[in-house]
Amino acid sequence: MTAPTPPGLCGWPETAGERAVTAQDIEEDDACRSRYLRHLTGMLSKLTTVAPAAPVPRVIVQFWDNSSHIPADVQECMTSWSALEEQGFRREIYDDDSARSLINSQFGNAYTAAFDSCAHPAMRSDYFRLCYLARNGGFYVDADDFYQGTDWTPLFRDSRLRLQALCYDTATDTMVDPRQAMTADDQGDTFIHYVNNNPIIAPAGHPVVVTALEASTAALLAHPGGPLDIQSMTGPGNLTVALARHALHRQRSGQPVDVEVLLAWDTVAVSRWPLSYRGDERNWRLWSQQQ
Repeated sequence: MTAPTPPGLCGWPETAGERAVTAQDIEEDDACRSRYLRHLTGMLSKLTTVAPAAPVPRVIVQFWDNSSHIPADVQECMTSWSALEEQGFRREIYDDDSARSLINSQFGNAYTAAFDSCAHPAMRSDYFRLCYLARNGGFYVDADDFYQGTDWTPLFRDSRLRLQALCYDTATDTMVDPRQAMTADDQGDTFIHYVNNNPIIAPAGHPVVVTALEASTAALLAHPGGPLDIQSMTGPGNLTVALARHALHRQRSGQPVDVEVLLAWDTVAVSRWPLSYRGDERNWRLWSQQQ
């Protein structure tokens, strides 16, 4: 990791006299990236007239590692999305075997090997969603998200990539409502702004998803063994870096950033808690602590 970026260097918009922030700063300096993500969230959560033409497929994609043994409480969450089938969506549910088969047929041996190296179901879910969306596009949602029955149409009003904003406060070791974080971010040094990899609503081939997939594949194939950092290798950390690099490039090129950051995903779906699997090693957080 490079030395921390000097204070003020990642203020946004950039001011005259500052050294221009680089993609390397965004990738390697956690504080710089967080400040930039706060800027992006403020900018990309507003209404815009940008409306790329290519549609996002109305396909809901979900994953559980063993489709023959989905816990009843998880199944209830997954089935809640069937309400959208009457509104023109189809649902595709994958498990380890069907996900591996799709990756092998659409990407080949290297990507299949990367999937096989994911030691936990959460990693395989992370990696699979990037593969699926990079090639096919669609609407990926985690198996533990329960659909609230609200209007989904704003999420598909154009073909921008849509990601959920997240904010974590290191001082209190708690998540912060992203809407609150945008209006009351007085703890700039303790708030970490990033995006989740759930949901992901994407047209096929979106550069952020493709970049995240390539970075994840390279990291998995080069991993020397030992503990795996799910967040940075396949999860939200990896996707956040890809988003920041893409947005920085688009802004520097004078192009609109073809992404919407969602501040109120909880009005569409909620992650149910507790669920039975969260109490054992199927929960990636508990598994990570045991590595």
